[in-house]
Amino acid sequence: MDKNVTDFNVRLRTIRIRDLIVGIIITAIITGILTVIFPEIFESDELFFIVLFLIGALMFVWALRGTRGLDQNIENIFEENNRKELLYVFAVNLLFAFLFTFLISSIDIMASLNDPTWISTGIDTVDIDSSVVILDAIGAIIFAPIVEELVFRGVLFNRLKIRTGIIPAMIISSVIFGLGHEFGGITSAILFGICMCILYTKTDNILIPMSVHFLNNLTATLLNVSGLDVAMTQMPWIVPCTILSIIGTVYLIKYIIKESKQLKKQHS
Repeated sequence: MDKNVTDFNVRLRTIRIRDLIVGIIITAIITGILTVIFPEIFESDELFFIVLFLIGALMFVWALRGTRGLDQNIENIFEENNRKELLYVFAVNLLFAFLFTFLISSIDIMASLNDPTWISTGIDTVDIDSSVVILDAIGAIIFAPIVEELVFRGVLFNRLKIRTGIIPAMIISSVIFGLGHEFGGITSAILFGICMCILYTKTDNILIPMSVHFLNNLTATLLNVSGLDVAMTQMPWIVPCTILSIIGTVYLIKYIIKESKQLKKQHS
């Protein structure tokens, strides 16, 4: 990391993987100490991850201290072209994220109509304590987009593209990002990560993929808490939802292919 660089975007690109590893170790040590002092942190997975992400975010604040340009990055989010692309990428990724759920639910519904003895594989709803929901929402909506974008796009992707080239770096960093998610969401997380790499490369503004990540997690949380995610897998909503999800998937793939070709051409 080059502490002499005062531009926020450039300083972020100078953070090396070894700097990231040191930061992760320090974050783990501080979190461990806090769990000893405050055992209730370790007793709650949601609270534990909030503390972990918070300390991780503070590590980046320390690494990027004294830089300028963050205010300009914020303004760039609301520029018309960036705003439109941001919302477009958010929409197609969200639609794709539900594709497999909708397809499985559709098959399940059709099978149950043809065979009365069919045992449904419908989604089970579980009552969760409101405090757990709130803590989980704070971690997923606020801290996860900040820390994950800084780690996977700001550092890992930036350093990999120097050594491997932009397309391999997009794939490798996104696969690693995807493996940190639940099994059913690995594919959507990988494609989401690739899209975040594309947005970050095009804008050189880490706040733009952060914004998409924020919207994605916010929407997923609201759908889950409200029960709309389950309602969408039932008749009659399953039909239009599945169609929209397929359309979104097609546009997502087209977006990745088109933008990847352009970036490869620009950075070759």
